[in-house]
Amino acid sequence: MRLVKRPFFGLLFLLMSYMLHAQTGTLRTRNLGNQSSTQGNAIAYDRNGRPMRNSGGNDSLKTRNSLADSITIFYRYFDSTRNRTIDSSINDFYTRFPLPYQYQSLGNYGTAAQSLLFTPFMQAGFDAGFHAFDIYQFTIQQTKFYQTTRPYTELSYLLGSKAEQLINVLHTQNRKDNFNFSLEYRFSNAPGNVKNQNASHNNFRFTSQYKSPNRKYGLYFIFLSNKAASSENGGLQNVKRLDSLSLNDPYELETRLGRSGAASRNPFNTAVSTGNIYKESTLFIRHFYDFGKKDSLVTDSTTYKIFYPRFRLEHTLRYSTNSYQFIDNAVDSLRYEQYFNRKVPDRVNIGYNDRWTSIINQFSMLTFPDKNNQSQFIKAGIALQNLSGRFDSIFRKSTYNIYALGEYRNRTKNQVWDIEARGELYLNGWNAGDYEAWISMKRLLGKKLGYLNVGFHNVNRSPSFIFDPLSRFPIDNRTNFGKENIVRLFANYENPKNGLKISGNYYVVNNYTYFDSFFHTKQEATLFNVFHVSLEKKFKLSRYWNWYTEVHVQQKTGQAPVNIPSLLTRNRIAFEGNFFTNLFLSTGLEIRYYTPYKADGYSPFIGRYFYQNTETISNRPDINLFLHFRIKSFKGFVRFENLNTLNTSKGFEFSKLNMVSSVYPSLGLWTRVGIWWNFIN
Repeated sequence: MRLVKRPFFGLLFLLMSYMLHAQTGTLRTRNLGNQSSTQGNAIAYDRNGRPMRNSGGNDSLKTRNSLADSITIFYRYFDSTRNRTIDSSINDFYTRFPLPYQYQSLGNYGTAAQSLLFTPFMQAGFDAGFHAFDIYQFTIQQTKFYQTTRPYTELSYLLGSKAEQLINVLHTQNRKDNFNFSLEYRFSNAPGNVKNQNASHNNFRFTSQYKSPNRKYGLYFIFLSNKAASSENGGLQNVKRLDSLSLNDPYELETRLGRSGAASRNPFNTAVSTGNIYKESTLFIRHFYDFGKKDSLVTDSTTYKIFYPRFRLEHTLRYSTNSYQFIDNAVDSLRYEQYFNRKVPDRVNIGYNDRWTSIINQFSMLTFPDKNNQSQFIKAGIALQNLSGRFDSIFRKSTYNIYALGEYRNRTKNQVWDIEARGELYLNGWNAGDYEAWISMKRLLGKKLGYLNVGFHNVNRSPSFIFDPLSRFPIDNRTNFGKENIVRLFANYENPKNGLKISGNYYVVNNYTYFDSFFHTKQEATLFNVFHVSLEKKFKLSRYWNWYTEVHVQQKTGQAPVNIPSLLTRNRIAFEGNFFTNLFLSTGLEIRYYTPYKADGYSPFIGRYFYQNTETISNRPDINLFLHFRIKSFKGFVRFENLNTLNTSKGFEFSKLNMVSSVYPSLGLWTRVGIWWNFIN
């Protein structure tokens, strides 16, 4: 394995320099709740949002309180009222790795990824149709808004085989108790295990939240940017040669796309000669003004001024630009015709490009029936979306959407019932007639019995714009497809005391639109069903040994054009515990297995997986050995993955590769070493 030393030691130097200026504090995760900040001279805050107190009487001398050497921090996800604390667990690597275990890439981190579980796209309204790299992106829905008494920074660095790198930086702080901002940046680069498969991602997110001193006006701000650059090789020309490699290195094999002999594993080279480049920038602003009731809370020495919103006027602005591009600067017409049944001019660069600009203005009114429960509200609004598309350098399209929306949310204080319901209806414009309805009801059955959550989700949506003739991407049979309609019924049972989770999903799908080859699409007119049930359970085998199991069972009806394994399971046997006061350890074996199935093919030209019904893949279970540990605020991860590729017929050689599809091999023995470190200033 070749290691890239300069970035690694450079990052270590940065970490050590930072530590010289950072104070080592205790990370406290007390929940501050929804209590308003104090006013007047009772409690004040320094420039970093840390609480200060009066020394007594009218003396203006202020000193730091007992929290001076600790931190109180929590966060909420966007559009959520539930406070959450920082996760310090170490037993599951995938809580910090962007690609979940149930996803399958093309064999290299950062390449097009698809879930092994049935997860149809369920979103009404306009959609450009490109989702191959969604799992690697920062999104509005997953944005966190923090509240912290002291500046908090988290740095992480992951180094893998073949110079794979993943860097993540997070910083958040309160300038005052009513103003917080955060910065987050993630960079990944993976040159790949085979030729023409280097993938690079850049993700940036800036957030801030502000509330006026009287608590009547509030503003949420998000800016995020995502760039995915992934080379495409179209798969191997001859998969059988994997069994006869002279140096046990798949990099020596020729691929179907890309310039032969010109590939490089340089980790600093993020250029794409043949492949996809997707870019997204989003500016999101939500601000509101509340009408309500003032009140105060008097303690022994302090008076807290409180404001209860009863009616809210809200405006949301969302401005987005998206660019989707495929390029091939090394066209070989013979290989195009041989492997993709496509005739193209020889040695002429190919490029397809769709660009979109979207501006959404949404106006809403909210009412809070119970002044003491801000997690209960009714919302109604209307939105106007202006869309502008540019295709190559010639074609343009401008259109719009008008849609109405409504929402009801009630999270009871005793958690006996939590209800969330929302809906959207497109009244006019490009996607007129689309709608989305979603309802969820959660109930506490008892402290020993846990929680039960049931719900319903229904989407009626227009096919993605990539199926429209104006799109520049090469699709042979664009027709007037009907609207897709998908119904999802779901139920979840969770018992935290016993470490048990049981979930079920039942899908009813009509007019399903899909690809069945590199350039050809279809719509399934026959209604079909997909059933999915899962179970998660922690078994305590002894004082230090634990067994974590996750099992997914799926079944489709009839000849539905869906490829999914019937069984997917992940099991971890871990030796875990707290040793030597500050050392937390989790080490053991992790196994992932899914049953043989007809894996989807992949079209690099349109960035889409497609349905095929001829070739079945049957893989060995994926076996990983891991050592995870935490010492105070430092977390370390050492992993040896894909031990299942050991080929005993060739001695101690890891060359028995699993297959992602019929022409894309997975990774051999793969080593990952990572650190996660947080600092308190």
